[in-house]
Amino acid sequence: MKILGVSLGTKNGNNDTMCRVALETCKEMGAEIEFIHLLDWDIQYCSGCVACSRGLVMGKGMICSRKDDFSTLYEKMIEADGVLFVDPIFESGASGLYHVITDRMGPGHDTGMLLGLQEALAKQGKDPLNPRYFQQKAISFIAIGGSDWAVRCETDHAMLAVSPGWKIVDNDYFSWSKDVIMQDDKIARVKEIAKNLVEAAQYIIDNHVMIPGSEDLDLWKGKEGACPHCHGNAFYIFPGTTHAVCEYCGMEGHLEVVDGATKFVFDESIVPNGHIEHAHDLVSGKKAHGDDIFANESRLMNLFKDPEFKARKAHYTAVCEPTTPPSKMK
Repeated sequence: MKILGVSLGTKNGNNDTMCRVALETCKEMGAEIEFIHLLDWDIQYCSGCVACSRGLVMGKGMICSRKDDFSTLYEKMIEADGVLFVDPIFESGASGLYHVITDRMGPGHDTGMLLGLQEALAKQGKDPLNPRYFQQKAISFIAIGGSDWAVRCETDHAMLAVSPGWKIVDNDYFSWSKDVIMQDDKIARVKEIAKNLVEAAQYIIDNHVMIPGSEDLDLWKGKEGACPHCHGNAFYIFPGTTHAVCEYCGMEGHLEVVDGATKFVFDESIVPNGHIEHAHDLVSGKKAHGDDIFANESRLMNLFKDPEFKARKAHYTAVCEPTTPPSKMK
């Protein structure tokens, strides 16, 4: 078994330290470990060029126009059996670098899209994708902040697991943690998270669990969340109603107070069973989403040949020029 730990904090800061605390526990349990300090890596932002989604739609494979270290990071995650991200909290949520990683995991590494590519490769008589891309994976998240601004980080972090459809084991955050290395209760919790991750990864190995077909597998070890499907606690509430959508899994229903606690309840009058088959973290939902993207990208590629589209694009392009950034001024 291999566990990959990724820290996004300053070198040898709290995030690095807590990541190593977790990896030490993983090593003691017999796992091979690897540590990445991500600020050392060249990870560029996603430009939105859609090369990844179009490459999948056209059956050309996994393509990215950015030539940096992300593809290596992705492959290291693929080859690991369990992954742990430890991320600093800057403004209540995930760091900017973490959001970049989430963006880069988008369509080009979405299991629903990869299943579409697999079908296209088969029709073309080409070799199939690496089966590791479809193997289930255990993943956990730790956020470390220096104040009480922390409540956005759980959903931010969980979003990375949406694209591949990996199973989240723990998703925790520590506020008031500038001196976390001296807080024994938090060190104990990090070690517990590491233990849970190793045990979940071992279960996946022992049972040869693949992403397709593992919809009902629940490896969650954290506190019970308001959403009964993904354990999430962040919801978009439609103004003037109790109608809500879980911001992580996309399930729909309504919020109500049950025995003094806020609960998210699937509402048959809104959407039957919350459209469970369309949940963002399930292969069924990802496949439906992938099919939509395949159809939409095909339509858009043809749109570029449309004279009216070209005329509108030319008109608005001529409205103004972008300001030259100082770094590119002579």
